[in-house]
Amino acid sequence: MAAQDATPRSTVNSPPTHYVLKVQSFSLLVKNSIERYESETFEAGGYKWKLVLYPGGNKSKNIREHISLYLALDDTSSLNHGWEIYVNFRFFLHDQNNDNYLVVQDTVGKERRFHKMKAEWGIDQFIPLRDFNLVSKGYLVDDTCAFGAEVFVCKERNTGKGECLVMMKDSITYKHMYEFDNLSKLDSEFCDSKPFNAGNYKWNIKLYPNGKDAELGNYLSLYLTLADPSALSHGSKIYAQITLRILDQKHAKHHFGKANYWFSASCHENGASRFMPINNFTNQNLGYQMKDSCLVEAEVTILGVVDAVS
Repeated sequence: MAAQDATPRSTVNSPPTHYVLKVQSFSLLVKNSIERYESETFEAGGYKWKLVLYPGGNKSKNIREHISLYLALDDTSSLNHGWEIYVNFRFFLHDQNNDNYLVVQDTVGKERRFHKMKAEWGIDQFIPLRDFNLVSKGYLVDDTCAFGAEVFVCKERNTGKGECLVMMKDSITYKHMYEFDNLSKLDSEFCDSKPFNAGNYKWNIKLYPNGKDAELGNYLSLYLTLADPSALSHGSKIYAQITLRILDQKHAKHHFGKANYWFSASCHENGASRFMPINNFTNQNLGYQMKDSCLVEAEVTILGVVDAVS
């Protein structure tokens, strides 16, 4: 025995308050391969909506021999992340024989929650096509029918802040080379390259030729830094793969390190405090430091970005 459709149904005399979608030559929708039709936008409860009609059933949900009908929130891009709209809605189908309306309600006493990640609710099996096509029912007369909707916003709320992580499918690797010169005449413990662009962000190579903190005097320290970390909004982060390389100008036996890091306004410098022993760096036979200068190359690949949203 087939399961009974538990979707609440009733009959009313009044037309729908908010929107009517009249379709002439309904049979031509399927014949012309229109599997999904979206109505024009209409306003209800301070928001814009659309009716979404599947004349032959929603194939993506494996619905056959039924009409599927949905209510869709239009332009979700204007909604803040975390914003939710609780809605009661019901659909109408005009009975042209009796001039009244079949009313089909998704749920009784329970609102549907619309938000950015779920902007469409409705009824997969709105009406069987065999019933819809019966002349005695009056829903399809002279190949013309009319659907409708009433939409009532019950409450709205903001669930709070959030974030959106986007991983890059086709990551591009950016390369930048910089010459640090006059290393023996530095009046600071480090020197920065000029800013360079990689993946819509500005970066610096930061070199500590005599080491940093605990490695002072033992190891050269090398970092990649965000040139302007204050430009990142609070909660925003960049996930990047970086390669830092000091070139061997004599034998082309370059020294490099490679790793993935998160960069943010509060963590804008990543690299290695023990990048290379200072004795190796200053050894003229190895070719890393020539004529009081060195060549450093950075490769930056943006793998993902997190944007804070509210």
